[in-house]
Amino acid sequence: MEPKQLIDIAINAALQAGDKIMEVYASDDFGIVKKHDSSPLTIADSEAHQLISQLLATTGLPLLSEEGIHQPYVERAQWKTFWLVDPLDGTREFISRNGEFTVNIALISENQIIAGVVYSPVSNELYVGIVGLGAWKMLQPDSNCTVDHISQYGTRLPVRNTNQPYTVAASRTHLDQQTIAFIDDLKKQYPDLEIIRKGSSLKFCLIAEGVATIYPRFFPTMEWDTAAGHAIVKAVGKNIYHTDRQTEITYNKENLTNPYFIVL
Repeated sequence: MEPKQLIDIAINAALQAGDKIMEVYASDDFGIVKKHDSSPLTIADSEAHQLISQLLATTGLPLLSEEGIHQPYVERAQWKTFWLVDPLDGTREFISRNGEFTVNIALISENQIIAGVVYSPVSNELYVGIVGLGAWKMLQPDSNCTVDHISQYGTRLPVRNTNQPYTVAASRTHLDQQTIAFIDDLKKQYPDLEIIRKGSSLKFCLIAEGVATIYPRFFPTMEWDTAAGHAIVKAVGKNIYHTDRQTEITYNKENLTNPYFIVL
């Protein structure tokens, strides 16, 4: 399949997973448990993972999901093209009911991001990016939404505001001292600097839209946290770099933890 055909399937999977997540979101019991790293897991995480896994299995590509089995590196190293998924990015935001959580589905080839889908179920906003083709945002996508549909009827990114001040996207739940120091240094150059704090991969979407200028991350993340958002920003000509601001981050490493990074 061509990337567009694959992403059409990913869009459908993200939208259906979003519906499943919202069913749990409307309930009184999230079924919260703690994972081995003490991070929370809800019924919504598990059910979204199962649904996405089933729908993406039709493509015949391997899948690496936060909530699935993490295959040993000796096996993953043989993968040329695969899906990298976070079924519910922003579980803490989900639990706190602030609405800032997303479904993330990314397509990786030769350790590089090539396409991705980010869906925000509460705001009903869909972001799609294919490197080399572009990125788009669609409000209230219907269940049959495709790349062709969103590219025709959605908003092509970025949407620029020339009068916008220098703006930093920052995590809602992880604003560490290194990030604060980084922002303080930026304020010396941009006294009118503004900060937007958001949960999940919505920070990448702010960069892709042109609403935010830079997103520094000096707190641990995993590959599935960044891959779909990476596709969106790379499709508009921006990127995720190591802190040297030159070296692009890559995927399917032996250690799935990301390095600290800067998006711009």
